[in-house]
Amino acid sequence: MQTFRAEDGAKLAFRDEGEGLPLLALAGLSRDGRDFDYLARHLPPDVRLIRLDSRGRGGSDWTGPATYTVAQEAKDAIALLDHLGLDRAAIIGSSRGGLLGLVIAATQKHRLLGLCLNDVGPVLERDGLLRIGAYVGMEPTVPTLSEVADRMQHAMPGFFHVPSLRWQEETVRHYVQLDDHVGLTYDPALRVALDAAMVDPLPEVWPLFEACEGLPLAVIRGANSDVLSHQTFAEMCRRRPDICGVEVPERGHIPFLDEPLALECIHHWLEAVRAAHVEPASTYQSPPG
Repeated sequence: MQTFRAEDGAKLAFRDEGEGLPLLALAGLSRDGRDFDYLARHLPPDVRLIRLDSRGRGGSDWTGPATYTVAQEAKDAIALLDHLGLDRAAIIGSSRGGLLGLVIAATQKHRLLGLCLNDVGPVLERDGLLRIGAYVGMEPTVPTLSEVADRMQHAMPGFFHVPSLRWQEETVRHYVQLDDHVGLTYDPALRVALDAAMVDPLPEVWPLFEACEGLPLAVIRGANSDVLSHQTFAEMCRRRPDICGVEVPERGHIPFLDEPLALECIHHWLEAVRAAHVEPASTYQSPPG
């Protein structure tokens, strides 16, 4: 794992693996770059996978709830591209990570080669976010990771026929075994930031989606998701007939991204990105002045 400094001095961690088409992977609210381990096993050899641990998660600094905003985290993602000398990258974003991608499309579209959204869109369902908010920042009540793994399948609604080994893999990506209890892999203060965001009615951000015009676009939805509704998914596909859109059966929020339908969509999207941008991403140069 490598690190760099954001503009406010925060040390942020990232993984940079492979060579070729730069693919920046942005994880969900309480997750980190390891969320894309399953996908990484199936990517073409000519893809450079760059995984950011957003501030407050994984190996990155905990910087406090006032800094855990979509706007700040989108700036951090661009700062990572600058650090790596990349003028453009394709982005795959899960849940909150997809929102970061939408913000970047609306504010710095020239830095994007394409955008793949994993179970997120311009309209988010409040009930699903409230479900997530009920456990964010809360340490498990059981003392061992094995006990957490046993309960994981019951804590993830909408998931069916998932092997027990996968729940064990998920457990070690979200929790850490401490001396006498199980701890979190992220700053519990993320809960404060989420609670603040939930005070007012959730805005619809269709203009951010419309800002993706001209970019190769994909959306993957868990067929049982309580965060991205089928209605919103269908409207996204209607507004962008060229989108690669799939609904993954027996999955809720969020698909693991190694399901056959998800992989087929991602590979199709990557081919569209290559076709739209024949020239490889060049080294980024800061504008004069």
